[in-house]
Amino acid sequence: MSDVNCDARNPVRAEPSWRFEPCGDSCIVVVFATLFSAQANRRAVAFSAALHERLVQGSLTGVTDVIPAMVSVGVHYSPAIFATRSPDSVPYDAVVELLDKALTQLQTAPRTTPRRLEIPVCYEGDYAPDLLGIATACGMTPGEVIAVHTAQWVDVLMVGFAPGHPYIGMHEPALKLARRAVPRTLVNKGSVGLANCQSVIYPSDLPGGWNIVGRTPLTMFSPANEPPCLLTGGDKIRFVPITAREFALMAGALP
Repeated sequence: MSDVNCDARNPVRAEPSWRFEPCGDSCIVVVFATLFSAQANRRAVAFSAALHERLVQGSLTGVTDVIPAMVSVGVHYSPAIFATRSPDSVPYDAVVELLDKALTQLQTAPRTTPRRLEIPVCYEGDYAPDLLGIATACGMTPGEVIAVHTAQWVDVLMVGFAPGHPYIGMHEPALKLARRAVPRTLVNKGSVGLANCQSVIYPSDLPGGWNIVGRTPLTMFSPANEPPCLLTGGDKIRFVPITAREFALMAGALP
């Protein structure tokens, strides 16, 4: 999801509430906004984290999965379990009641401090095949693109599309540009893509249409790690430029 308003970091009007939408017979989508805003994203992230914590603790019997998106959260559930637990209610209504109560409680819960991580990125040579094109499209020099891209702490908005694939933003409006007209059939693992004031990091070799501004030696996803994803929604990250030699050292390609 990259086609959002770059100025959405400072929304003019906050969404007053949330709404519930059925998605099949065993999923409810909790929607916090119709358009992207930083506030709606943070509400979705916070609600997803709160539900996931309760799910891990075993206090959400009948809920089978919690899937956060940009401004919404998908909650999967077992209709059979809710029908047994609340025989006088339709399972959908019982889940809505549960979620509405959790949302109300979340409004008064103390805010948590986001985790901060620095992501090293090499903006040199083959690691940054689209850097010159990005600079031209944005009316900047390559050095200015790097300076803007690494200047601020930005939010991990969500993880999706592929395991460990983070959507990161919002960058300054100076970095507003469209995705490539012709997607690549292969984008290397660790590549940092840029489009419409957002960045993504490819967790593995994948097809993709984002403009590749650099590459990180860090592993975004590994089933052997706990948790398997390096980043999660709600984290704050800052890109830090490194040289090609530093990349090779960090990737274990040099002794």
